[in-house]
This record gives sequence, C-alpha cells and structure tokens, in this order.
Amino acid sequence: MQTIEAGKIEELREFIATILKSDYGDSNLISVLHKTQELFGYLPREVMDEIAQRMSLPTAHIWGVATFYHYFNLTAPGKYVISICLGTACYVKGAAEILTVIEQELGIKVGETTEDKLFSLQPARCLGACGLAPVVMINDKIYGDLTTVKIKKLIMDFRKSEQHK
Repeated sequence: MQTIEAGKIEELREFIATILKSDYGDSNLISVLHKTQELFGYLPREVMDEIAQRMSLPTAHIWGVATFYHYFNLTAPGKYVISICLGTACYVKGAAEILTVIEQELGIKVGETTEDKLFSLQPARCLGACGLAPVVMINDKIYGDLTTVKIKKLIMDFRKSEQHK
C-alpha cells in the first residue's frame, strides 16, 4: 500500500480491532466498510484484502456486501462528485435532459469518473431542494433552477477553475 495511506490504514486497523472486541464484532462489516470509505473516499482493493485478513472473512464475502449496497464506491471518485437529483420534482422539471447533457459534456455515464479524475457522476433520489428543481449537488453545494445551458456553463466553469490552479 502507498505510504501516504499508512496513517489511514493504521486508523482503520484500530477501528477494526475495537469492533472485533465488541459483541458480534464480525457482524459489523458494514460499519468497517463505511469507515473505509470515509477514510479513502472509496473501497480500494488492497484495503478490502486487509479487512478480510483482519476480520477473518473471505474477501469474496466482503466484495459481495460492498457490491450489494449502492452507497459504496469501488473506484476512486473524481475531485468533483456531481450528484443529479432524479426525484419527482426534479424529473418533472427536466432532470433527464440535464443528465443527458452532463453525460455528453463529461463523456461518462452515471457511476463513472472522467479519465482525468476531475468529475464523477452519480444519481440521487432526492437532494431536498425541490423548490429549486432541477438540481445537482457538486461535492457539498447545491446548484438549482438548472437548464441545459446552465449545466454546460457550470461544468465549463469548474474546468476553467482547474486550469488556473
């Protein structure tokens, strides 16, 4: 594993050790996977192997759990994670068209990350901003009242900001 991750690996090992001391410690796999994603932003393959070893579980079982739940990311997310709301209010106000434009602009589909690791695209059932529909959340910020023109400009603005860094 990379040396820059050493502190994160150690923190995860301590978390697992604490979990395993509790009653039914081996049944807390989902908690361990949540902690892993919190630390790394996704579930790296080598870390999943570490979890399997520490928890005395087959790696296939861990992968089964990780792939069953849509919350877990198996690949590293982009710098900017775009969550598009596909809830009723957003959908009725054009979220499908916004999604199509995002996919065209970025050259990726939902669940994918751009080659330059700048953007990831994921669906959301509801972002709780129905009055601003349609909306996307980029990292932790909501952008509402979107149109296809506005989303293109927003993506262009993020790209430009990266060029000036």
